[in-house]
Amino acid sequence: MKAFKNESYLQSSVTMFLYFASWGIWWSFFQLWLTSKSGLDLNGSAVGTIYSANSLVTLILMFFYGALQDKLGIKRHLLIFSGVCAALVGPFFIYAYEPMLHSNFTIGLVVGSIFLSAGFLATTGIYEALVERFSRVFKFEYGQARAWGSFGYAVVALLAGHLFVINPDLNFWIGSIFGVILLLNLCLWVPKAERREKKRDSQTTQASVPSVKEMFSLLKLRDLWIIIILIFFTWTFYTVFDQQMFPSFYAGLFGSVAQGQQMYGNLNSIQVFVEAIMMGIVPIIMNKIGVRNTLLMGITIMAIRIGLCGLIDNPIAISFVKMLHSFETPLFILSIFRYFTLHFETKLSATLYMIGFQVAAQLGQVVLSTPLGMLRDKSGYATTFHIITIIVVIAGIYAFFMIKKDNQDVNGEPLIKQSA
Repeated sequence: MKAFKNESYLQSSVTMFLYFASWGIWWSFFQLWLTSKSGLDLNGSAVGTIYSANSLVTLILMFFYGALQDKLGIKRHLLIFSGVCAALVGPFFIYAYEPMLHSNFTIGLVVGSIFLSAGFLATTGIYEALVERFSRVFKFEYGQARAWGSFGYAVVALLAGHLFVINPDLNFWIGSIFGVILLLNLCLWVPKAERREKKRDSQTTQASVPSVKEMFSLLKLRDLWIIIILIFFTWTFYTVFDQQMFPSFYAGLFGSVAQGQQMYGNLNSIQVFVEAIMMGIVPIIMNKIGVRNTLLMGITIMAIRIGLCGLIDNPIAISFVKMLHSFETPLFILSIFRYFTLHFETKLSATLYMIGFQVAAQLGQVVLSTPLGMLRDKSGYATTFHIITIIVVIAGIYAFFMIKKDNQDVNGEPLIKQSA
């Protein structure tokens, strides 16, 4: 209850809720919209090309956005720009993106990748980074504010499945409504503490942020490349599997496509709710078993989940398998970030996380989305899932031998602080 007395916490929580709601209402069904007959009815190769283009533009914008936000400090200019895109998502999809993909796929591909990356895919990290900065400046727990983003996504994912069956356009229009509210929230609600802080000199904060040149110089670190290789062959496949393949795979297991789409929305919502809860539990687990073991556990669950989807075709059983996602994501993401703060200098942890995790994952999608989409078209879901599982298992073995133990080369913050 003490947190709710902090206006900056309230504003940040509402911002995260609205942003993820405005995005999740259509993004959770983006792949189904691309592949279903009520949408664009594209094949796996075309879908893979769209995801590759989105990832390529996102990869480029992430560096630009990161450097720009560091210069802006706690100013909301980039968030407001994202809010404008969110408000326009309905008109863009219905009157521009869909017609262009039908009439000239290449033009639609380029325009769509720019809009989606500029307004959503590349700005998610900016929302998280800025709210994390607010949490340090205005004294509240970042995790508590970020959890509202997960709840926002979960709420709209439940609604999205039912709207999609009625008319996919409804998802985009509701997204615009959330976008308008998000934009108003960003423009009109500025807490007093934030207004005072903007008047102060922020040079000290900006001086501690590495430049783009310094960010690229980190690529000389061997230990960073160990993580990049791991992410490339694990999280990339997780993303391609969950975003490009699982929605249509799951919907196809039911008697009718409409029923499958509704059930996917319900399942996705429940899964994200549990995932939000696990975000608070995983740090406790990590303190008990260690960072390295937590990461290996996340990779193991990833391999089991994808592998079982290639062996089972019962929708009820697959639904239970999908719920493993709720444990896998927090185990993997939180342990990776903690790995950076454990083995590297803490002042570089955010930059290392962006390069070692975000950039590596986006690069993996650029390279692998189209080939995996073509493989799915040629060989089907089961074969594709089996191949992905084998690669993830090999990556897990690689991690077992290459990832440092928690007491090895502790250059950052130890997992368990020693008493004075």
